[in-house]
Amino acid sequence: MIDINLLRKETFSVATKYESRGFFFDPEAFLEMESNRKKFQVMSENLKSNLNRTSKLVGQLMAKGESTDELLVEILALKKSMQEDEMRFNVLQKEIHTNLLNMPNLPHDSVPVGKSEADNVEVRKVGTPRTFDFAVKDHTDVGTPLGLDFDTGIKLSGSRFTFMRGGIAKLHRALSQFMLDTQTEQHGYTECYTPYLVNAETLTGTGQLPKFEEDLFSLNHNDTKLYLIPTSEVTLTNTVRDEIVPLEAL
Repeated sequence: MIDINLLRKETFSVATKYESRGFFFDPEAFLEMESNRKKFQVMSENLKSNLNRTSKLVGQLMAKGESTDELLVEILALKKSMQEDEMRFNVLQKEIHTNLLNMPNLPHDSVPVGKSEADNVEVRKVGTPRTFDFAVKDHTDVGTPLGLDFDTGIKLSGSRFTFMRGGIAKLHRALSQFMLDTQTEQHGYTECYTPYLVNAETLTGTGQLPKFEEDLFSLNHNDTKLYLIPTSEVTLTNTVRDEIVPLEAL
């Protein structure tokens, strides 16, 4: 989520950066919401101050044995106004928060502005693409004789799913094991096995919600909506959600 303080300080600069990546952000609308938020906040603080002052006065009058009827009516009116202002303030805060969740990351200043891949800039090239003296096969042609079964995958689940048999299933398992062993034994990583299903707060923490709600698979479990994670990046990132992690602990 974009830093709300950055948005407040550099509203129009942020709008310009968003424009460069094709995202519309209305700075005037945001500033109006911010103005209303401050107004409700000030009104609430003033009402609270008046309530405290009036309540104190009631105590003084009661100590003297004098009537407090008018002040008690005033206190009820102040409390009602406070509740109404608090309700409006909370609605506005929620609207601002929802807008922030739907705003993408800001592009870095070094990123060239473009409208399509034709505007991409080649930063560097590593190595030389290989040339072959034979017709290069598609992955479907390579995998099918080895046990990569597309038809069964589609039959069981739908398009873009595969079913692996025999040697290629064994190769798939071996590659996963090789990758895990290499990273944990040679590069200092810790192997983790995370849940496949997570709550909404977790996917909000990594930005999938609320923007990509329609692209996610979900189910209800004990009256709680759970979502299938796209990768373990979601769960691993959220292990430190709402925490400030010291640099040396990363």
